[in-house]
Parts: sequence; C-alpha cells; structure tokens
Amino acid sequence: MRPAVLAVLVALVLPVAASAAPPAQSAATVPSYIRHALADPARQADQADDARRQAAEVLAFTGVKPGQKVLELVPGSGYWTRMFSAVVGPHGHVYTVWPDEMAKYSTKSLAEWRKLAATPHYANVSVLEQPAAQLSVPAKVDLVFTAQNYHDYHDPFMGPVDMAKFDKAVFDALRPGGVFVVIDHAAPAGSGLADTDTLHRIDPATVKQEVEAAGFVFDGESKVLRNPADPLDIKVFDKSIRGHTDQFVYRFRKPAK
Repeated sequence: MRPAVLAVLVALVLPVAASAAPPAQSAATVPSYIRHALADPARQADQADDARRQAAEVLAFTGVKPGQKVLELVPGSGYWTRMFSAVVGPHGHVYTVWPDEMAKYSTKSLAEWRKLAATPHYANVSVLEQPAAQLSVPAKVDLVFTAQNYHDYHDPFMGPVDMAKFDKAVFDALRPGGVFVVIDHAAPAGSGLADTDTLHRIDPATVKQEVEAAGFVFDGESKVLRNPADPLDIKVFDKSIRGHTDQFVYRFRKPAK
C-alpha cells in the first residue's frame, strides 16, 4: 500500500489528541435533533472524539435536518455518517461514496462499512462504490459533505480527478438551494495544490476557486477547527500537530434558481 494512502486511512480511523479549537457554541444554539443524534447509544465509541472534532458545531453549520438526503464523500470509519443517519432519521437518507481508487487500499474498512450499512439501525444508509471521477447519486440531495478528503481527489492515486467536472457533478447532485460543505487541512496561502500529496493539505483559496467555478456561491465559513498555531508546512500526521491541524470548514450553496 502506498504510504501516503495508508496515512490517509489511518487518519480516518484512529482517535487523536485534543484540538486547540475556539469556544464551542452553547447548547441552546445547537438544534435538539443534533444533540439527540450525538447522544445515540449506537455511536458510544465515537463520543470521546466529539469535543475535538467540534461535532455539534459542525453539524449545525451544515444545516442538516430530519428528513433530508445527504451525500457523504469518503466516509472512512463512519464517524460523520452515524450522526447524519441519526439526524435525518427514517424519512431521510445518507448516501456514502467509496471511490474505487481508495477502496482498493482499504478492503477491510470497506467490508466493515458494508456490514454496518446493512444493519437495521442504519437502514437509511447506502454505500455507493464508483470511480472517483464518475460521481453519481440515485436522488437529488440536500447536502454534500466531505471531511479531510477533498485534497485527495487531486492526487495521482485517485486519477487524479478532473475537479472542474467533479465539482460540477456535486453541483448537479444537489437540489436547488442545497449545500456543499468541505472540511480540510489548510496549506499556506498561495500554495495551491502543491501540498495535497505530500503534506495532505490544500490552500483554502484553491478550494473556494474550484467550487465556485462549478456554479456554487460561497455561503460562509465556520472557524471552530481553525488553529493559528499550526505552522502549515508539516505533514498532518506529524506528532507535533496530529489532531490539531488548522482546518477550514467552508459551506457553498447551489443557487435556488
């Protein structure tokens, strides 16, 4: 297995040190259905990571609601998927995309995810296995979400993918007014794509430029995962920064008309 790919997969699964994040929102500003989703006994093993990953605040920022349809790109261990499943409930659905190019490096994780998605508790979750460059979903969705994987789509092992076509596919997968939320590790301003395959980072401005070019409108940023102490020039798996990298959380909206 390529070391870089293995590192990505480890990052998706293993718990890490606490993040130096800004103060969390008060419970009153987080919808009750999100608080209930976080308290789901089925995700008890995930709960130790909730504060570090600012789970309540990030979910509130996405705007996900009961009954909606969500498309999650590269679910990894399913940390976010389990919460989305609980939020959207029996009248909603969560489609999880496993790109073929990544799945071949993570056969065990994929097998475990297929098993999880087949359990009655996660009856509203589907696994979509498809080429990274050929994104498709059975129905229009309200939210497309990806955490720490947007940069991977630029890398050789994923194709690389034509991101103009990919972001347009994301745009087309959304209903009018739907949102695309991207979380990723920040690279230095002006670095573009130089660090995606080496440091597993991407310049936030590059993400914004690419996504907006597909027709999206920038709809805001959450700073709950920002960390100005991150030097931005070391690999995200370096022990000195592992678990508290500077991460941007961007929300883009498909125009309603």
